[in-house]
Amino acid sequence: MPPAGDAGSPQDIWGKMKDALKAQALAEGFSAMRVTTPDAIPQAAGRLADYVAAGRHGQMGWMAERMSWRGDPAALWPEARSVVMLAETYTPPHDPREDLARPDRGAVSVYAQGKDYHDIVKSRLKRVGRWLIDKAGGGIKVFVDTAPVMEKPLAQAAGLGWQGKHTNLLSRDLGSWFFLGAIFTTLPLPPDAPETSHCGNCTACLDICPTRAFPAPYQLDARRCISYLTIEHKGPVDPELRPMLGNRIYGCDDCLAACPWNKFAADAHEMRYHGPHRAPPLAELAALDDAGFRARFSGSPIKRVGRDRMVRNVLYAIGNSGLPHLRPVAQALVDDPDPAVADAARWAAERLG
Repeated sequence: MPPAGDAGSPQDIWGKMKDALKAQALAEGFSAMRVTTPDAIPQAAGRLADYVAAGRHGQMGWMAERMSWRGDPAALWPEARSVVMLAETYTPPHDPREDLARPDRGAVSVYAQGKDYHDIVKSRLKRVGRWLIDKAGGGIKVFVDTAPVMEKPLAQAAGLGWQGKHTNLLSRDLGSWFFLGAIFTTLPLPPDAPETSHCGNCTACLDICPTRAFPAPYQLDARRCISYLTIEHKGPVDPELRPMLGNRIYGCDDCLAACPWNKFAADAHEMRYHGPHRAPPLAELAALDDAGFRARFSGSPIKRVGRDRMVRNVLYAIGNSGLPHLRPVAQALVDDPDPAVADAARWAAERLG
């Protein structure tokens, strides 16, 4: 039923509610909002199944779990009638590729240089969702990258942007640098028209990838993606790929930064995303124990990888640095209790020796 006290056709009433919701979302700090329906991405389930069957998800076993929910938002919550997709920008004030030329420091993906976006975006989503319940009733569920929800296909179906050739979402108004959040609701909000690709003949994102992680446009093999290798992959990284990591110790922004649509990128409203973890010194990070790692990265998304994986990545960066004075730093860890760290230390020491 439409909100009590409103006059007009149900379509007009829910349209006005959607407009008011958008105004509230922008007031809370979101950069854009669009609406779609839970059944708007029928192709997603098949594409996900093919991706997993090809093994391109690597060690991300969670992608193979609950595929029925991940591939079909309507199955995740059958009572939902609308999916509100929201974007929040985190556009960097600099070109992140500048940090790749600093071999004694680690390059950290822009999104992880400050506070954890999961916490910030989810808090905003909850406030917007509570406002919607207060005004129109119904039920909601909010999601930020931590549930079996395929945010990018839903965002394209809602018209928020399109998945580029690098598989990330792009927007003509926002560029590449934005987070996604979703509010599932039982309310029948009018859906927006889906967005179509505007990549044209451009292949900048594919051409810049150091590890050639894109078998074809619009396809990603996570097993060669630096973001996957430095964040999700457990154990030693394939020696063939290690030199290609450069000094990237947490994630990779190359394909995002190369996109020409970033000339339209909107400035970030939330300054907490631009924090203290840009280009930290490799020698400092290599010396961290578990307690030191947790203290240094408290409140950061980096904390989720743990000390061992981070130090492993740091040692690969040290091995790629070409800086002989960092060899003792690597040598000090050749007997580390973690096998992947010890292996990375030996590799780095040999590279610098």
